[in-house]
Amino acid sequence: MNPHKFENITLEAKDGKAFLTINRPPLNILNIATMEEINTALNSLAGNTDVKVLVLSGSGEKAFSAGVDVAEHTKDKVEKMLHVFHDIFRNLSKLDQVTVAAVKGLTLGGGCEVALFCDLIFAADDLKIGQPEIQLSVIAPVALLILPRLVGIKRASEILLTGKVLKAEEAERIGLVNKVVPSASFESELADFLQPFTGLSLVGIKHTKKGIQLGLDTAFLEALDKIEKTYIEELMASEDAHEGLKAFLEKRKPLWKNR
Repeated sequence: MNPHKFENITLEAKDGKAFLTINRPPLNILNIATMEEINTALNSLAGNTDVKVLVLSGSGEKAFSAGVDVAEHTKDKVEKMLHVFHDIFRNLSKLDQVTVAAVKGLTLGGGCEVALFCDLIFAADDLKIGQPEIQLSVIAPVALLILPRLVGIKRASEILLTGKVLKAEEAERIGLVNKVVPSASFESELADFLQPFTGLSLVGIKHTKKGIQLGLDTAFLEALDKIEKTYIEELMASEDAHEGLKAFLEKRKPLWKNR
């Protein structure tokens, strides 16, 4: 199934299941090279009728992914970074397979968005999940579009406007994740969680997913294009966006000018 050689991810398939692992521990940061490999892997699964369920995870115990590389938000890289990142969601939306984010530890920023976009989220009890982008005076385009659909406008607004990080128990309580299990039994319980999907018809899975997302796909992809344009042309032209990113890299508090 996988003729590609990857440096930043792994892709394996067995018994109707495919496992795509971000392999950049400890934080599994998503740089452009990693995201390009993820897109290659996702494209390789399109049309694969042997795989019924795709599991996305992060290498190690500390994080699923702590997000997109802040250093690649610079003027010369941000447009490519954003387009390659958003291609992950365009490619995920094309897959017939059930997609499951198997998350441990830090699941933040772009890592959180990838998890949220999967059909299901299976989490360890050490999960810390959230969208802290606003603290750098930038935004989370995908989360802005889908989080209100998942938890409602009020809860989504609180998460996105504060940048708060949720623990596993709260994430499960508000319906952000499907199941939380002890870290010690994560792998065995994940296997049980995945088992029902492998015996299903891919045709049935495809049309069930299509029905669930009816009225979402076109609207989402159109909105994503618009918000990507706003991000590049307006937000990244602001002084505060550059100050927030610079302050993060320099490990200091930002000095906002509100422009």
